[in-house]
Amino acid sequence: MVTLLKESHLRRLLVMRDLVPLMERALAAFSTGAVVQPVRTVIPVETHGGMLALMPAYLRDQGALGFKAVTFYPGNAARGLATHLATILLHDPATGAPLAFLDGRLITEMRTAAVSAAATKHLARRNAGIAAFLGAGVQARSHVEALREVCALREVRVWTRTRAHADAFARETAERYGLPAAAAASAEEAVRGAEVICTVTSSQTPVLEGRWLSPGAHINAVGAPRPTWREMDTEVVARARLFVDSRAAAVVEAGDIVGPMKEGAIASDHIQAEIGEVFAGRRPGRTDAGQVTLFKSLGLAVEDVATAQFAYERARERQVGEELTLD
Repeated sequence: MVTLLKESHLRRLLVMRDLVPLMERALAAFSTGAVVQPVRTVIPVETHGGMLALMPAYLRDQGALGFKAVTFYPGNAARGLATHLATILLHDPATGAPLAFLDGRLITEMRTAAVSAAATKHLARRNAGIAAFLGAGVQARSHVEALREVCALREVRVWTRTRAHADAFARETAERYGLPAAAAASAEEAVRGAEVICTVTSSQTPVLEGRWLSPGAHINAVGAPRPTWREMDTEVVARARLFVDSRAAAVVEAGDIVGPMKEGAIASDHIQAEIGEVFAGRRPGRTDAGQVTLFKSLGLAVEDVATAQFAYERARERQVGEELTLD
């Protein structure tokens, strides 16, 4: 029997309060050699402006084995569809037998924001509470929820190219969390003076400029997952103390890093550490209150498989989900 966990099931099983420390543990395991995971395989679907990525991982200590198949179609937003769609399959590491088939969209949404929150906990200045979001979609909403687990947010600002989307995001944030939230007229207006900045766009060209950053700012850069795409200009990356989820992936997949390297503005040693090394206490994070810190997130299979395993185990405890037979 294979357990089927739909998004409706996962909404009953997953909360940010659990996922932030879970992602800390998963990425610490990844960066200390307890995870087997290759760089993901990406297949461009150029005719339709999308891509398919395949992401396997084996977490030895957690006894979790599985993979995610995820599509990214930026044009889906105009169609009223999710830009990211995904499925995750868990296997029994002892036998290889399939254990669970899970919707991956919500897991991707939540674990991405949880990782950013964990990075913010370790890299942002203490008492950072003014947050700016460039982008007003699913990830922006999830990031507000996640950041509230690690920050006492005092103010939320948002900018996106469609003002109505920014207004809606600000209104929803204010109503849901009781936070002062406002749409900004420009990305610069949102970023000036912000203490935590999240770039969560589908832009292929920079929306964040280094000259806007205040000393001590922390950035979670979540978009631009391809080597030719960028959310940040070179000055942001060159100025910042840079952390990544995976060194191997960052230098080939992250346009925000690949671009400045090709320009000669930075070398590979500009990457201070994998964030998992920081979580494990092996490398320092922020070392000075005035530093600009930057976490470039690409998203790793270990995050998906760890979250899926957690959801599967909780589903078994709570008798949530549906049972499928494959024969």
